[in-house]
Amino acid sequence: MFDLDGTITRHDTLVPYLLHALGRYPGRLLRLWRVPATLLRFAIDRDRGRLKGELIHAVLGGLRHEQVQALTQAFLDKKLLGLLRPTAINAIEAHRNAGDWLVLLSASTEFYVREIGARLGFDQVICTEVRWDGDRLEGRLKSANRRGAEKSRCLQELREDHPKASFAAYGNALSDLDHLQRADAPLVVNASATTRRKALALGLKVRHWP
Repeated sequence: MFDLDGTITRHDTLVPYLLHALGRYPGRLLRLWRVPATLLRFAIDRDRGRLKGELIHAVLGGLRHEQVQALTQAFLDKKLLGLLRPTAINAIEAHRNAGDWLVLLSASTEFYVREIGARLGFDQVICTEVRWDGDRLEGRLKSANRRGAEKSRCLQELREDHPKASFAAYGNALSDLDHLQRADAPLVVNASATTRRKALALGLKVRHWP
């Protein structure tokens, strides 16, 4: 079970995706006038899910499904190879060669994470879902933000679906430690100094993936 941002990729993927979208639809820059208020509210409530949904709504809201698909394909064709960590790809391949069921578990959003999962050959993708109004993207979150304790809940569901399975899990962020502690073979990769210290204190293995 692999996290995406910072684990398989070198950094966050949502902001580069939204910047790519603004490059394709520069007129949508006019829709960003509410973003300062959104950032101020985040500074108060620290609700990452709400922040994510509001940013997606501001940049992409109203686009048709085919337009979002085209954005995703163009973004990944141009950026994905440069985003990937070679060691992460090697780890994915090692699990595939061992016959393991590959799960991508990410807080990033469905409209491009599912395509990344497909391109990397994952068997199952669990990610944050967004709202659609018919054929048009609304953008605010439909599901819980797949982060922190929510990842642990997803892991528990996987255990219930596969009661005899043993789970290896990879993540990089402080918020990943919650579900990594519940995995059978956890590994913390590319973590900040604070996350490394916390992970080691919890008895988790820590590695750097170039």
